[in-house]
Amino acid sequence: MPDLSWRALAPVVLGLAVLGSAGAAQHRVEPDTPLQPLIEAAAPGDVLLLAPGRHAGPLVIDRPLALRGEPGAIVEGPGTGSVITVSAPDVRIEGLEITGSGIDLPAMDSAILVQQTAPRAMVRGNRIMNNLFGVYLHGAADSRVESNVIDGRRDLRLAEAGNGVSIWNAPGAAIIGNTISHGRDGIYVKISHHNRFENNTFSRLRFAIHYMYTNDSRIAGNRSRGNHVGWAIMYSERLDIEDNVSDDDRDHGLLLNSTNDSRVIGNVVRHGGEKCVFVYNANNNRLENNWFEGCPIGIHFTAGSEGNVMTGNAFVANRVQVKYVGTRFIDWAAGGRGNYWSDNPAFDLDGDGIADRPYRPNDVMDEILWTRPQAKLLANSPAVQLVRWAQARFPALYPGGVFDSAPLMRPVRVPKPAEPLP
Repeated sequence: MPDLSWRALAPVVLGLAVLGSAGAAQHRVEPDTPLQPLIEAAAPGDVLLLAPGRHAGPLVIDRPLALRGEPGAIVEGPGTGSVITVSAPDVRIEGLEITGSGIDLPAMDSAILVQQTAPRAMVRGNRIMNNLFGVYLHGAADSRVESNVIDGRRDLRLAEAGNGVSIWNAPGAAIIGNTISHGRDGIYVKISHHNRFENNTFSRLRFAIHYMYTNDSRIAGNRSRGNHVGWAIMYSERLDIEDNVSDDDRDHGLLLNSTNDSRVIGNVVRHGGEKCVFVYNANNNRLENNWFEGCPIGIHFTAGSEGNVMTGNAFVANRVQVKYVGTRFIDWAAGGRGNYWSDNPAFDLDGDGIADRPYRPNDVMDEILWTRPQAKLLANSPAVQLVRWAQARFPALYPGGVFDSAPLMRPVRVPKPAEPLP
């Protein structure tokens, strides 16, 4: 057992006090040295540098300081509660491996629990392994979680698992450049605003990003692969959702549920198991220059979604390009510029890049061309043209009310191929 007496700790505490009086001090801590008394003796701005080896938690950081690890430094909790709880502002936790949280969901058992009294926390460059929650920002405004590897529990059912990063009411929080796998959601955010989630990689989760009641925020440059859903955006407004990639996600690549007044631009969804994108009761959004490829349904558009602009998107080799549930006809073109449809056999005789006739998805020929790919050789044959001519003269033959009055002859861009799972 380590000696916990004041006599044993006095030299360390005295050293910290003396150095702290002249400014921020750095103290290197060997394994098996009790950390909590050193935290309580540190002055604001001090650095505790953990040497390689195991350091025991749980820890409570109640003053502004930095807890840093040399390569191989591990902070290990006892398997109950949170490993590190932060209750003071301007705390930095860097370069550590952190493991050993409890599994109590209501108690928010986490590798790092940052409380509402701890704004501007920095959690950077850590390996956060086998915990219930990885990082929980519980009201910690303007905090930053950057360049961490977060790998959750693999021995729990999905309903019992925590999230890689959880955010509640933490305006200004930024989650940047992390690699997150296993557990429930990669990032879960609820009741917040002005957040940034950028350049993160997600795999083997339920939702890569799960967004609830969070406004005026940005989701950009993230990659999702092998999850149930890539980007589940719900009950939120005024978002920028740009340049994200979803590959091989089981259900949907992008879900917009009651998402309004947002920009969805330059995203890629490929080979989703059910739908590339699902738009449900989402209004006044702009979907532009996205790439939706190889899904059973390219886009499912329903539940009274109105006022949305669809332009410059590419719908490529989806079994059903559009599933529309509604009674009105909707033109998916804006300013004389529509979308690219890989199954559109139209011509462009004037060379302006716009097909010479409108495109209507899911006509009588689509099922034939999907189930019999060889029939594509006859896409411009007189027989196929006769069927399409008949539909044009008898609009009642058209299923659904979506049409594109200015379909593009070529996609705006072609994304680079998918990358393997990390």
